[in-house]
Formats: sequence, C-alpha cells, structure tokens
Amino acid sequence: MSQRKQISGKVFKFGNDVDTDVIIPARYLNTTDPKELASHCMEGVRPGFVKEVSSGDVIVAGKNFGCGSSREHAPIAIKGAGISSVIAKSFARIFYRNSFNTGLTLLVSEEAPDKIEEGDELEIDLSSGIIRNKTKGEEHRTHPVPEFMRNLVAAGGLIPYMLRKHARKGE
Repeated sequence: MSQRKQISGKVFKFGNDVDTDVIIPARYLNTTDPKELASHCMEGVRPGFVKEVSSGDVIVAGKNFGCGSSREHAPIAIKGAGISSVIAKSFARIFYRNSFNTGLTLLVSEEAPDKIEEGDELEIDLSSGIIRNKTKGEEHRTHPVPEFMRNLVAAGGLIPYMLRKHARKGE
C-alpha cells in the first residue's frame, strides 16, 4: 500500500479546547456516514465551514484539540469534509488514537500554530516532520509521522489496514 508522504493545503485556524461536540454536534451521531457527518462539521462555531474546504486542506489549532467525548465521529467528520491533517499544540489522547484509526493524520507542534495564519498554504512532509508555510516562506519542525501510522492513514484507517494485511496473507 502506498503511503502518503506529502500533504498540501490551505489553513483553517481554530483555537484551544476544540471539543468533539463542536467538531460534530451530538444530534448528528445517529450516522457513521462520512459525507453526512462532514456536512455538519464545525457548523456550531463556523457555519459554512464544509463549503469553504477543498480536499487536502489543513486545520491548525491550539492546545487540547479533540477534547470531550471519545466519539470516532469527530475525526470521521473532519476527514469526510476533506481535511487531510490537523496540526495542533496538543490533542486529547483518545481523539489522537481515533484519528489515526479512522485515517486522519495529526501533527503536534508547539510553535507552528502560533505562526501559521488562516488561509496560509502549507506543504507538509510527513516522513521528515517538516511543515513549510509557502505563504510566508517559513519552515517548522515536528516529529515525523511513523511509517506504521502513515500506513494506517494510507489504508483509510485501522480496520481497512488490517483487512488488507490479512488479505495479503491469504487469511
């Protein structure tokens, strides 16, 4: 399976403590359909968000992104909206794991969220951990995304990854 090593997209900026109820309000949790969830992504804090996003765009946020309940619907909604990656100062632990398990790439950076602005164009090298702000001509470093995690994302998440892995073994 081919890993995605580069991400390019426009930035959508959010602050600290973006919780899962903001990402996808509880009233929409009666479905797991990515398109349906995406249509309501961030609507409480940014109406029309989904209509602004192009495939590959990036969310940049402050501390504790994805706090709140442990619903997998939140990263599914973000990914379904077309967001390729979220860069934040920190993530809620269960959101972090749920994101990779559903095929959404996350990057932790203490400095980048303070320097990156709404609308900036980013290019991210996942294997080296370099975030290039093409708008400002700046570079930021973060930890590279481990190969296994890139493989999870490339497969579409943990379940598709395991199904492909077992299919290759003939199981």
